[in-house]
Amino acid sequence: MSPLILVLMLISLSMGTLITVTSTHWFLAWVGLEINTFAIIPLMTQNYKPRAMEATIKYFIIQTTAATMLLFASISNAWLLGQWDIQQMNHPLPLTMISIALALKLGLAPMHAWYPEVIQGLNLPTGLILSTWQKLAPFSFLLKLPSNNAILLTILGLLSILMGGWGGLNQTQLRKILGYSSVAHLGWMVLVMQYVPSLSLLAFMTYVIMTFSMFFTFWCSQSTTINALSTSWTKTPILSALTPLILLSLGGLPPLTGFLPKWMILLELTKQELMMVATMAALSALLSLYFYLRLSYAMTLTTSPNNLPATLPWRINFIQPTMPLATTTAISLCLLPLSPTILTLFSL
Repeated sequence: MSPLILVLMLISLSMGTLITVTSTHWFLAWVGLEINTFAIIPLMTQNYKPRAMEATIKYFIIQTTAATMLLFASISNAWLLGQWDIQQMNHPLPLTMISIALALKLGLAPMHAWYPEVIQGLNLPTGLILSTWQKLAPFSFLLKLPSNNAILLTILGLLSILMGGWGGLNQTQLRKILGYSSVAHLGWMVLVMQYVPSLSLLAFMTYVIMTFSMFFTFWCSQSTTINALSTSWTKTPILSALTPLILLSLGGLPPLTGFLPKWMILLELTKQELMMVATMAALSALLSLYFYLRLSYAMTLTTSPNNLPATLPWRINFIQPTMPLATTTAISLCLLPLSPTILTLFSL
């Protein structure tokens, strides 16, 4: 792809998301979502392979279906209540339809099956955009909606945590594992969204930072499977030592950064007297923690057999930028002591 087309697509991607995030009218928000969808499709097809084309077609069909449902629900709300404002979505039927459409766009369970398949067909940088930036516009939609469908969001959140952990157990492809990890993390965000939206935004930000760090780790080590990950210590020994800590931060273990949002979400659920929901979410998170530990074991705690030439690639200079990886890795590991300051900023 030429640099001019690449810059044009990235600008369109940014503008589509910003239009959706800043709009209060349903039609403008829908236009922003469509710009966002069409801008990423050339990025997904830049490596012209059958698997990438299959992933692009799946993504296009799913996103178009969700956008059509969203437009139909907003028109129905305008017909029933005479309102095009996002905050005035008060009729239960259009509100439920829009919540399901946004869950389909985000990849929440039980509408999650397309997401790991799509991300498996993409290269790692495009998969990173799909896992982080593309979630921002539908996520902002959910934040703007009235909190009249708490039961539906709770069911979607619990199912996403459960299916995100369960689906990643038997996977050997790293991109699919990160896809199921994304489904599980989105479940945590949706679970607390109707009670404390700022806490849901905090969980989204920490998820973006940790996912950015993991994608850059796999990109620098050129690993797409667990077998390739087990031999990556010969290429990047220091990074191989730090990656298990990033994985444990994704799993939410203290004293790492990933513990902060899960701890606060469980605390808020208990304040809302939802002890059963909090218990189910915490137990379902153990499934995700299992395959994070599995990756850590394969990468660091085992030593694969290598001959002498295979142990020398660490001397080669990599062309990938390392400053974003270093920054996000440091934040993923060391942000928990600053949690009182962060929570104070988010409560303003």
